[in-house]
Amino acid sequence: MSGISVIVTGSTGMVGEGVLLECLQNPAVERVLMVNRKPSPIRHAKLTELIAPDFLTLAPAEELRGYDACFFCAGVSSLGKDEAAYTRITYDTTLHFAEVLHGLNPRMTFCYVTGAHTDSTEQGKTMWARVKGRTENALTRVGFTQAYNFRPGMMEPSSGQKNVPGLYRALLVFYPLIAALAPRLTCTIRQVGQAMIHSVQRGYPKTTLEIPDIKALAQG
Repeated sequence: MSGISVIVTGSTGMVGEGVLLECLQNPAVERVLMVNRKPSPIRHAKLTELIAPDFLTLAPAEELRGYDACFFCAGVSSLGKDEAAYTRITYDTTLHFAEVLHGLNPRMTFCYVTGAHTDSTEQGKTMWARVKGRTENALTRVGFTQAYNFRPGMMEPSSGQKNVPGLYRALLVFYPLIAALAPRLTCTIRQVGQAMIHSVQRGYPKTTLEIPDIKALAQG
């Protein structure tokens, strides 16, 4: 495959910023459109930006046409939200965004960042895990040529990242120890970005990627 073109969401958050930086550094990626609710300070020769204050009202636009992949990294914590509010932000918004893109780019690869312990049965006791599971399941039915759900756990940010929450940054002191003792629980954000790029280039036999899958796909 020649150079790929990618849409990235969530670049003002930790995961999205790291995935965006990997796309900008990776020679396999030819151009990147970041779709954000608010402007990002990141600038690069192969980067353009589209501001969409409310993803739920995103309309089909020519700026969104002609892309090979979407790396959907936008998301919010469930803390302080009831299930209805969290569903609107997580499920409704993501599905609407995906459906708009599918109408413009039906052959694209859609990669969605969820999280470890997401509940694919949609029946568990943990609210966020149910909603994320429902979102994962729905995305596989949109009709994309390839749709993947990425479930990273504790992630090490990439060099140069700015959007790392203070508490998370403090916990990173334990990352080397956890990575050494429990490698199945950790990965780097760079590995997430690399795995996404490789999923576009060569696919993967699973639609849901746990941490060992992410690491395996990131290689090569």
